[in-house]
Amino acid sequence: MRLAVYTDYTYHRVDDEVYAERAFALFLAGLRAYVERLVLVGRLSPSGGEGRYPVGDDVELIGLPFYPSLAKPLQALPAFARSLAVFWRSLADVDCVWLLGPHPLALAFAFLARARGRRVVLGVRQDLPAYARSRHPGRRALPLAAAVLERMFRLLGRFVPVVAVGPELAANYGRSRELLEIAVSLVGEGDVVSPEAALERDYRGELRMLSVGRLEKEKNPLLLADILATLNEDNPRWRLVVCGEGELADALEARLGELGQADRAELRGYVAFGAELLALYRESHLLLHTSWTEGFPAVLPEAFAAGLPVVAADVGGIAEAVGDSALLVPPGDPLAAASAAVSVADDAVTRERLVRAGNAYALAHTTEAETARLAAFLLAA
Repeated sequence: MRLAVYTDYTYHRVDDEVYAERAFALFLAGLRAYVERLVLVGRLSPSGGEGRYPVGDDVELIGLPFYPSLAKPLQALPAFARSLAVFWRSLADVDCVWLLGPHPLALAFAFLARARGRRVVLGVRQDLPAYARSRHPGRRALPLAAAVLERMFRLLGRFVPVVAVGPELAANYGRSRELLEIAVSLVGEGDVVSPEAALERDYRGELRMLSVGRLEKEKNPLLLADILATLNEDNPRWRLVVCGEGELADALEARLGELGQADRAELRGYVAFGAELLALYRESHLLLHTSWTEGFPAVLPEAFAAGLPVVAADVGGIAEAVGDSALLVPPGDPLAAASAAVSVADDAVTRERLVRAGNAYALAHTTEAETARLAAFLLAA
């Protein structure tokens, strides 16, 4: 099978090498082992520049005209029109297209692909209306447009197969013709730490709380400062390490200062998936996840693989997906999150339960296992 995968990402081409901005492209590149030809389709950065993740010499790129953001649709329209022509031409050399959205171009590409007799599979990674409400709370038109796109994507899913990330999104697309639920994991089989090794962590001294993710409104990063302040109020033994970038980076730094926690926090900026990030997971005592909305966050299997206990906001499909592998708390509640963190630190029985359950999840959902399941579904389509 010759497979093309579209997602609304920006790619870079540097000296004939293709780089992606998001680590999810590494998961996509893992499909290359199962297909004759793998083509990634996405926006090509006009400025070149170095991307973060090389996708591999044997993965091809169809670069679409660049536009800055879907949140500014009038600026994107000229690029949309040119993208249709580029995608139409690319269909000559593929058999199947996997189109991730909901996104206007994903819908248009689906109709173009069907018109040329190509197999179409949809992909869903997030609840778009919830994302739009959290990301753009003051712009009523964007959540409305997101709801229309979501409805159109679900309708199209009744006629073509759908791949959904996490159980909540899978339930949303339960009326699809064919449906596969996956977990996106970048953790390989060799990256999973044994429970025995993980349980050797010492929780008697200073404790490092790790957060990994974008510093954007829907991720609720300012709550991290409130949780840290709550924890250190009675027992100042906690440090916060934040790996991520985004529009709220300065606001988070300011909030930490307001609460007197600036010297107890490290804002590392973006840390690419790889040896450095995996080491941070293994050296920390707790992963803290605070989002308002999620499909299923890839940071959870990454933490599980490191044997790192997780405290996460009970949003999206997290509860159904991970069960008792994490301590789940109401979103936006610093007291509940701090209480859960103390449970992890002070209760060895709780820690062992979380570590062993997380290890079992990580082993069952390695990148090898998930890409193999996905490839089999796409081939069967």
